Parts: sequence; C-alpha cells; structure tokens
Amino acid sequence: MKLISWNVNGVRAVLGKGFLDFVEGVDADVICLQESKAQPDQLDHVVWPEGYEVFWNAAEKKGYSGTGVLTRQKPLKVWNGLGMPEHDREGRVQNLEYEGYILVNVYTPNAQHGLARLEYRMAWDAAFRTHVGALRKKKPVIFCGDLNVAHEAIDLARPKENVRNPGFSPEERASFTRLVDDGFLDTFRVFEPGGGHYSWWSYRAGARARNVGWRIDYCCISPELRPRLKSAFIMNEVLGSDHCPVGLTLGS
Repeated sequence: MKLISWNVNGVRAVLGKGFLDFVEGVDADVICLQESKAQPDQLDHVVWPEGYEVFWNAAEKKGYSGTGVLTRQKPLKVWNGLGMPEHDREGRVQNLEYEGYILVNVYTPNAQHGLARLEYRMAWDAAFRTHVGALRKKKPVIFCGDLNVAHEAIDLARPKENVRNPGFSPEERASFTRLVDDGFLDTFRVFEPGGGHYSWWSYRAGARARNVGWRIDYCCISPELRPRLKSAFIMNEVLGSDHCPVGLTLGS
C-alpha cells in the first residue's frame, strides 16, 4: 500500500499546476490532502483519475483550511472530525477505516504569529492524541498530514532563530513528543536520522532553492504496523505548493 500526504495550499490552485498528472504518475493507493480551501461543490466539475473515490471535509469558512482524500481502496467507513464541535468547524480531520487499519488525515492548526493561538493549539493537540489513542484500541492507526510542528532541531534549517516561533515552540514540540511516547512512529525517521530534509519552505527569499525549510508534514503509524513498513519518503522535487508531498509504503 502506497500512501501520499500533501498540503496543497488550495486544491483549486494546484489543479491548474498539473495535480491530476501527479495523481496519475504517483500511482498511490491513497492520497491525503490538507489545506484544500474548497467546498465540495466547487470541485464537482473535476474528472478525477479512474479508480479513485474522493472524500472531502470542508471548513465552515469558505476558502480556508479543509482536507480531502483520494482512495483506490474502498474504505469500510468514513467519518469527519474529532467528534468535538469546538474542533470540527475547520475541516481538519478525516477518518477512514480499512480492513487492516484506520487512516486519519489531519491538518493541525497553526499557533500563529506571536503564538497567539497556542492555547487553542494545545487543546487541539490533546484532543487529537485522545482521538488517535481511542482509534488504536480498535485497529492499528496511520495518521498523516501537516502537523505544523518541527519536532527536533534537525527538522528545520534554522532552529536557533525559530525557538519561540509558531511550529517550533517548546510547547508544540513537547506535544509531538507525547505522540511518540504513546508509541506512534515518525516513519521518515525510521529510515533517515539526518537533517536537511524538509517538506515546507517559505515563498520568501528563495527559501526552497536554498533548502531553508522545515519538516512539518508527517506520516506516523502505530507500532503494530512497523513490521509492514517498507519505506517513508519526502518528494521534494514535486512543485505546486509551498509544501511537498510525503509518503510511506506498507507491505502486506
């Protein structure tokens, strides 16, 4: 099973940048999208590649946030959100149950400039940990998406300059550590212990060309799936967004 996760920074925008060709070429079983910024009826005209079923979770606020999943594997069940109204208005979570696992597509809230939304972010993180922990009691869990945090200093190009910035605050990093302590594996780090590998770059000052980036997009699995994990990767050659796709492959 090949899984791709990508914050597309607007699915309507990326459709004009060769997204359907990407879907055809990447040959993934499941593609999870974050920051879709679209209502489902705004995408009714799109002819998706053959074999994919498409599910959306749009934010109440138009043109903001949102998630989507393209899947060739028919899920047993699909539902949106964390089951908490205060966290489910922005279209940030999709849950898809398959035979051998439950997939959670997630777009974690940004703590925002000056950490103005940090308190909410911490409440969100706690709710998300509870959510995936409860799902894991039923089946192994994969969660993937833009988690809006660089976990360790090697996960961004300039850690010293960003210690109290959103995405690299001690609080956010410690919150991600709690997911790891709960047993979830950051699959990319299973295979790659070194730095210099990023999934997001600012549009400013040629950051991507100079690889001054952050690794804030993840594919994580519960430990029960570790024996099936064959690879995890970052597709930094793929353009179209300020993020690039990340992914994993699982054997049978």
